[in-house]
Amino acid sequence: MSGRPQVAEVAKPAPRRIALLGVGTVGRALLERLRALDDPRLPLGLVANSRRRLPLIGASSPRAWPDALAQGEPHDGSGALPGLAPGDIVVDATASAELAAWHPRWLRQGLHVVSANKLGLGGPLLRQHEIRALATDGRHYGDAATVGAGLPLLRTLRELRAGGDRIGAVVGVLSGTLAWLFDGYDGCEPFSARVRAAVAQGYAEPDPRVDLSGEDVCRKLLILARTAGYPLEQAEVRVDSLLTPALAAAAPDHVDAALAELDGPLAERAARTARDGKVLRYVARFDAAGARIGLEALPADDPLAVGRGCDNRVAIWSTRYRDRPLQIQGPGAGAEVTAAALLDDLLRIVAS
Repeated sequence: MSGRPQVAEVAKPAPRRIALLGVGTVGRALLERLRALDDPRLPLGLVANSRRRLPLIGASSPRAWPDALAQGEPHDGSGALPGLAPGDIVVDATASAELAAWHPRWLRQGLHVVSANKLGLGGPLLRQHEIRALATDGRHYGDAATVGAGLPLLRTLRELRAGGDRIGAVVGVLSGTLAWLFDGYDGCEPFSARVRAAVAQGYAEPDPRVDLSGEDVCRKLLILARTAGYPLEQAEVRVDSLLTPALAAAAPDHVDAALAELDGPLAERAARTARDGKVLRYVARFDAAGARIGLEALPADDPLAVGRGCDNRVAIWSTRYRDRPLQIQGPGAGAEVTAAALLDDLLRIVAS
């Protein structure tokens, strides 16, 4: 009999499976990143759109999903996810209000959640409180993709507060879409043509009213304010929409034609702003005076005006940054940067 001590083999924990909900532009970009990374810690267990879902067996590769999803099993579009177990990860790459309401339920089931869906933390305040209370004891809620497409905005606010800092104000250009639309806009080109170009290039939603209404910016501002310690409800935010009443009420197939209603008023405003040596930017603010969102004329050298393209630009005032704000700037729109933020959160979870 050998005198060597017997060492019991320790079973490796099974990898966390990923359920990806939403295979639009962001979901597809995430799948491509998963395909390129080919990390065995990130096996897909389920891919779903609003009509069908495709359960994947074992450590299935992202290469397995595209052709098969069209033949997947039909479902009711809810957040019920059969086959997942505690420790698995749900990625919500949708803008679905119904799925956002499932975020606390998934966490209660022991699932981790990674979200690009702003209605989780930017919806009702009670839901945000639930999510934060449940994202403890090893359950993670990844939110880097909800504001700034992965820019370190939320992480910075949390770290400032953890260090005893008090946030006094946050001001920013939070919509990469609207930043792109107003970058260089002087009224000479029809604004409606810029909107169509933004949709074609994937910077704007297929229905651009989601961006033009200010609703998307409002959700982002709520997430930032709540992270900064201000428990705002949506009704407390004053939003000046860019939509005319007719454009807001237009049927989906009439939206494109109704965009022309924006051309005259915005061209006139842009010309007036240029005569004053200023530029137009769609700005979100919260401070001691309240929370408000709308189109503003800014000096051309204002920190919020100097970015280019789809850049988000945010200034943070606090007890530490009282005289000169902390500024964060970078790309804030596009499927690639948003998918990269989702992947960053996934990697943090599997490394924990």
